[in-house]
Amino acid sequence: MQYTNIKFDRSKNVEFYKTLQKRVRSYFKENNISRYGNAAMVFKTVFMVALYVVPFILLLTIVNSVGLSFLMWGLMGLGVGGIGLSIMHDANHGAYSKNKNVNKFLGGLIGMAGGSDAMWRIQHNVLHHTYTNVTGMDEDIDPGKVMRFSPHEERFKYHKYQHIYAWFLYGLMTLMWITVKDFKQIAKFKGMGLTQTQTNSVNKLLVRIILNKLVYYGIVLVLPLIFVPIPWYLTVLGFLSMHYITGFILGIIFQPAHVVPSADYPMPDESGNIKADWAVSQLINTANFAPKSKLFSWYVGGLNFQIEHHLFPNICHVHYKKISKIVKETAEEFNLPYNSEKTFAGALKSHGQMLRKLGTQDKL
Repeated sequence: MQYTNIKFDRSKNVEFYKTLQKRVRSYFKENNISRYGNAAMVFKTVFMVALYVVPFILLLTIVNSVGLSFLMWGLMGLGVGGIGLSIMHDANHGAYSKNKNVNKFLGGLIGMAGGSDAMWRIQHNVLHHTYTNVTGMDEDIDPGKVMRFSPHEERFKYHKYQHIYAWFLYGLMTLMWITVKDFKQIAKFKGMGLTQTQTNSVNKLLVRIILNKLVYYGIVLVLPLIFVPIPWYLTVLGFLSMHYITGFILGIIFQPAHVVPSADYPMPDESGNIKADWAVSQLINTANFAPKSKLFSWYVGGLNFQIEHHLFPNICHVHYKKISKIVKETAEEFNLPYNSEKTFAGALKSHGQMLRKLGTQDKL
């Protein structure tokens, strides 16, 4: 089914989102603040980029031991994770700055993880945010046959162990980015007519992806192989370790927000209609966690406030905590769910329980 054929029901609970939008707009207007980033966002940007770049420079210049080289790769993994969660993410949503060129430049920082910003915007902005937890449309719940993230997908015997092995596989996320994922996606998205949302020339986009990867490998892998005075295979292992750290961080932040017991996984009927209002579906299929943890929220780019992010992806994450009170109160006023785990550990536990349920039950 083409993505353009899927429609949400606009006759149910539509007043909720209209009311919520009005209240959130009033919050920014009454407080005379912009919905975009602020000085705190700029500081975070400098910090996260430095957390990646400084260890890399040290790796190429003064590091001369295996232990220090792995420390540098580890810090770079944390830096890339922070850039992805806190900087690139907002920029690709157009929420970092009102200046489109700033958003375009910072959105391109996904290249630091070897990924394509155009493919990411299609997968994340167009599909995941519009069709959250809709099987066949939301790629975030389509990890292939190795795992089962949706009750509408076929269950295999080995899925009963996925609550154990899924955590290991999360670390492979960005390793897929730097190898095959972008190429698979460009072919798939072309067939779906989605590449047109980013460019009119698929060939130019493909060339850009190839060149970006060549530059990435040349800088991040080849230069350390040349300049770091340790065995080459340990440098390769350090490179892989960096990606594993980044992938694991991204996996454990994004998945516990959607693959959870409270989700209902809406499916369109034969005509492509989903019997739910879009905003209400976001409430049901999204969950917050650790809302009071300031340092955690700072590092993960406010993505522990996933409900606010899904309802207002064009608002910079530095505002999520403030508007979360408005969102929660409005949801309760309309007798709608507002799912939130008190701690990150609680969110991981709920996610693990859902993985186990999806791995052992055909229907939930």
